[in-house]
Amino acid sequence: MSASPGSAGTGSAASSRAWRIVGEDARGPITAGLAGNDLRSLLLDVADARADAVRPWQIMRSWASDRFVHPSNTDPRLLSRVEGRMWELLPAEFIGIELSPVAPLGAASAIAPVSQRKVVTTMRLSEVVSDSTNVLAIEAAARRLNLPKSAAVHLASAHRQLRAQRFGAGGASHFRLFALVSSARDRGSGRAEIEMLTRHLHYWRTVLEELIPDRRPRIEVTVSDKVSLERLRDTLLPRVAGERVPVLHDERRTTGLTYYRGLAIRLSADDGEIEIGDGGFTDWTSQLLPDAKERCVVTCLSTERLASLAKPSSGG
Repeated sequence: MSASPGSAGTGSAASSRAWRIVGEDARGPITAGLAGNDLRSLLLDVADARADAVRPWQIMRSWASDRFVHPSNTDPRLLSRVEGRMWELLPAEFIGIELSPVAPLGAASAIAPVSQRKVVTTMRLSEVVSDSTNVLAIEAAARRLNLPKSAAVHLASAHRQLRAQRFGAGGASHFRLFALVSSARDRGSGRAEIEMLTRHLHYWRTVLEELIPDRRPRIEVTVSDKVSLERLRDTLLPRVAGERVPVLHDERRTTGLTYYRGLAIRLSADDGEIEIGDGGFTDWTSQLLPDAKERCVVTCLSTERLASLAKPSSGG
């Protein structure tokens, strides 16, 4: 799900202390002066030296204390069944993508309001995937380059994300998301975005109705401007009316509206008490190509949360 915006400041007291030890004169060459290959070589030398000093007992200590390496608490057999059924329900126009564990450096922060400090950056100047919707948008943009302008791209993935931010008690640093990303050319009056979002909503309603019908699932839509409000009332809501998983206009939501552009959705259970997914309109493919007429819709759902809700009726 969407990462919360972060500060682009100079960092914590710990990082300030580290720069004093290294020497402020080194800041420029390390952060900007060294070529990418040279910086990678430097960081790999540091990693080699540090790894050479590690002893087995230290690995066991890190295994117990490092929140990034703890295994998930979710039963993988249950998770596999839930995700397997989600793939079966996915419409044929969505192309399944098995993502790499890593993405280009800046894959999240360069196109979305996310601090790089909330992303796990590698020694090789890539980053561990922290939000698969960002990465799918990159793949969608790459595919759009080789397609006729009228052709839309619809992608899907089930992938484990790793985030550096702390989520509080009970929150895991890594979790699986089932994500959809659609990208198409603007045709005026928001038609492309509404059509793409309608596809997404029909899919998520099917998933929620089949897998957690007794948990009172619903989808809430929030808008942040008058144009989006008109499109919601006049076009989107009539298209998705009359099904058992309601799509509701939520005028109270305040979170996520700076992350998405104009319209955001929230997937939930127990009449909105448990959030299991979100999404909305973005300008990511427009930035990546760059082309002001590119439109992009992203949505995602936590499959581990969904599996925990589906567990009582999973049949073991």
